[in-house]
Amino acid sequence: MGLERLLDHFNRGLPVAADTPYHDVLVAASNEAMRITAEMNNAYHTRQELNALLSRLTGRDVDPSVMLFPPFYTDFGKNLHLGKGIFINACCCFQDQGGISIGDGALIGHRVVLATLNHGFPAHERGHIYPAPIRIGKRVWIGSGATILPGVTIGDNAIVAAGAVVTADVPANVLVGGVPARVLKPIDDGPGKRAAI
Repeated sequence: MGLERLLDHFNRGLPVAADTPYHDVLVAASNEAMRITAEMNNAYHTRQELNALLSRLTGRDVDPSVMLFPPFYTDFGKNLHLGKGIFINACCCFQDQGGISIGDGALIGHRVVLATLNHGFPAHERGHIYPAPIRIGKRVWIGSGATILPGVTIGDNAIVAAGAVVTADVPANVLVGGVPARVLKPIDDGPGKRAAI
């Protein structure tokens, strides 16, 4: 059992139970993520150094245009896919086992949580984890303190207001906010226009 089989399992949306070979591989990957994020978060690093650490964390090259402000937290890292020109602000928590993809030009505010796992509802399945991907489109802006839950897709150019809890897909070109988040208004993307949040 290896990481590739675990990723395939997660990407097919299949659950992982405790005390299985999948769980053992997950724990090993989580320990590696903790080592890398501890290195990332406990000393100053240049942008190039941070991108090198992100590349180690994800297991693939991160584009030099990506900018991250630590501290940054993830308990996996290997199912995180970053486009170009992304900005991730401080204190974000990404739970990427189920898969997180972030499109080009996206802006992620302070303390944003991206959570791709649920636990089983019956008490005897509480230790089981159920993955579902989060997909964030191009030029999306997610405001500070927002939480995006498993299985959510956010369309291109959308804005998620600060503190929102997003439980369902977000169309492109809209502003959403609230708990749970709902569409507040379309975004006027004309010259000189500015979305009011």
